[in-house]
Amino acid sequence: MSALSRRQMLHTASCGFGYLAMSGIAGASLDARPPRARARAQRVIFLNMAGGPAQLDTFDYKPQIGKQPHAGSIAHFKKRGNSGLWVSDLLPNIARHADKLCVIKSMTADTSIHAQSMLQLHTGDRLRPCPSLGAWVAYGLGTENQNLPGFISFNTAKPSEYAAAQLPSLFGGTPIGVNGEDMSKATISNIRGDHLPLNVKRRQLDLIQAMNHEHAGLRGDDAQLEGDIQTMELGFRMQAQAPDLLDLSQESKATLERYAVGKNYALGTCKGSDFGRQCLLARRFCEAGVRFIEITHGSWDQHTDHRRDLTANCATTDAPIAALLDDLDARGLLEDTLVVWGGEFGRPGLEPGKDKDQTGHQHRAFTFWMAGGGVKAGHAHGETNHDGSTVVDGAVHFRDLHATILHLLGLDHENLAVVSGGRRIRLTGLQGGKVAQGILA
Repeated sequence: MSALSRRQMLHTASCGFGYLAMSGIAGASLDARPPRARARAQRVIFLNMAGGPAQLDTFDYKPQIGKQPHAGSIAHFKKRGNSGLWVSDLLPNIARHADKLCVIKSMTADTSIHAQSMLQLHTGDRLRPCPSLGAWVAYGLGTENQNLPGFISFNTAKPSEYAAAQLPSLFGGTPIGVNGEDMSKATISNIRGDHLPLNVKRRQLDLIQAMNHEHAGLRGDDAQLEGDIQTMELGFRMQAQAPDLLDLSQESKATLERYAVGKNYALGTCKGSDFGRQCLLARRFCEAGVRFIEITHGSWDQHTDHRRDLTANCATTDAPIAALLDDLDARGLLEDTLVVWGGEFGRPGLEPGKDKDQTGHQHRAFTFWMAGGGVKAGHAHGETNHDGSTVVDGAVHFRDLHATILHLLGLDHENLAVVSGGRRIRLTGLQGGKVAQGILA
């Protein structure tokens, strides 16, 4: 190729190289694809309560009554709304939304080890790197907004929880706030800069993409490389919208107060994570068309001082979650937005009369709840025994939870898969999952 023709090629590349590089790889596109079945939900907001929230003191009421003392609920409960769902007094604002909640009391997982169970919750596999739930959703549905990623992860801790893994990197989560970073300052890296005019940045990227495309041509079909090329194009487009979405200065004082933005209850295991800011940002990104948004409160790992730390964790998360549900409902978004609340497992109750205020891990029976997006409202699914230690009806494993979420999005968990290294990979793994029909509206 002559020097002149090469310069002409680079000059006229504009937006072409990223598209051409991607055109040969199936699925590596942010274009929304029609679901394979009727979709009840179009997007997901996952409220990740990392550490293991105490289900017996929040949503699974086990009164300590009878002649034989047993571990049970230490918080006061009331029946809420027209549905009569039991919700703890520690969550008075969420309790207002009882008639919107579908409480799953019968969750189960495979291990009580934090890291492994959290990985299983996010990826379906507790040992090997696999695509996260959010990455699968972005891959299966694409994005509703070409200027934003399909998957945003707030206050994240580990890349494995938002990884694309065997999927093209384009579908991995975009982290905002990492490992306790001040959420008021957290942003998306490298999408803002005034050192060059936008048209010059475009020309600069075209040059880089031309070289990337030439390199890709020598590598054959390399899904990860093609995904990286498309990710750079997405990063350029994000400059147009993402910074404004992260800027809460235009929100009213009343809205900031409803979401408790900037208010942190740092006490014991409860760490300041500006959870209210996360919830308000989640609403804004939801409105903007992001398919999967995860927000994290990573403070529920309370072994000692259970009452004190549980109270602080509930106080931190209660008002922001209620404000999020209020706004989604008022803006007509809750109907097709699936909100999911839960952690990697739960906790056993405290036995009356014990001096030590201590809890452990409970993976054989714990609680999640969902709202919106095609689930039964004001409904309790499944049941545990008298002290909450065992599921006695309607068990829902993480694999079943994943299958159900995908089903509500119009995706078939059995067929949403990729082949990598000769192995067929899907969110529900080799064992597969079952859609929890009992929670579907």
